[in-house]
Amino acid sequence: MAGLTDRFIHDDVFTHWRTHLEQIGPPEQPVTLPSGDELVATLRYLAIPEEDIPDVVRLAPSPESDPDAWWYLERGVHSLGLFMGLVDKPPRVANLKDINDPEYRLFYVHMFVAALPQAQQYFRDRDIPDDIVRETLADLGRNVRVHRKREGVGGLGVAFWLTLHFRGMIYQLGRLQFERSRVEVWGESMATAMTPEPKPDDRVLSLHIPDFCGPMTPEACDESIARAHEFFPRYFPEEPVRAGVCSSWLLDPQLKDYLDPESNIIRFQNRFRLVPGGYNVDNSIVQFVFGPVLTDPARLPRRSTLERAVAGHLEADKHWEGRVGWFPW
Repeated sequence: MAGLTDRFIHDDVFTHWRTHLEQIGPPEQPVTLPSGDELVATLRYLAIPEEDIPDVVRLAPSPESDPDAWWYLERGVHSLGLFMGLVDKPPRVANLKDINDPEYRLFYVHMFVAALPQAQQYFRDRDIPDDIVRETLADLGRNVRVHRKREGVGGLGVAFWLTLHFRGMIYQLGRLQFERSRVEVWGESMATAMTPEPKPDDRVLSLHIPDFCGPMTPEACDESIARAHEFFPRYFPEEPVRAGVCSSWLLDPQLKDYLDPESNIIRFQNRFRLVPGGYNVDNSIVQFVFGPVLTDPARLPRRSTLERAVAGHLEADKHWEGRVGWFPW
């Protein structure tokens, strides 16, 4: 039977990640994965959907049952610990050839469960409140739900995203999530657009809008931003923030051709000053709005104004663009 190594896409991402894991070696302290009732309690703490908990338990690897998978799990946890709290990122974790692989579609859930103790220690060291920690780490379970919405089965095909949560880089404060970042990460266009001109190491907060968290009303976004204004100076006083930034299909100005000026999306757009340039997001906008990606726009449902806009735009052989924007903090 093929092991986990054979299930990865053997591309440059895999090569860099595998080389990184080989270089860092095993952690000084042994990595453990809870079992039985403790594992179930941990999964509920991380908001894993109840319908997926039996599969997470059943597929849990161990050094004895699956030494290949355990090698990646152990060193993946070690890598997260080495980069804990750092804006500099470790090499991106590798993607599975089949994100719905019957044996390994939940592998990264196991890795993050094993990484939980070291993440919690970091949060304790920063005195970050438990309710914010739990709200933030619940994004693991939420993304298992998103996977089911898109693929029809529970899994985690976006492990790269959850590495931020388990390294102390991102925090959910109400409706929005805020990622610690630097101006230089966003490229020359962002630096040129911002006034006054920033230094490369100046800090910014990247705003993210998670799924399954209710409508992104202006009031909910205002409340989140207000909380962020209090949170980051208190818990990261050494990182004064210059700007809020966002990169998303939600900032595509073409949406103004279809949506009411008072809609939540347009009012969210209006918070930002756009940076020149865009990138194609046809697949991602369909995933976020509808779930599965359908290659024929004519087959997409039209149940809401947004669905009609997205589907009709694509059916007219037009494209959606992701845009980057910022606002002064």
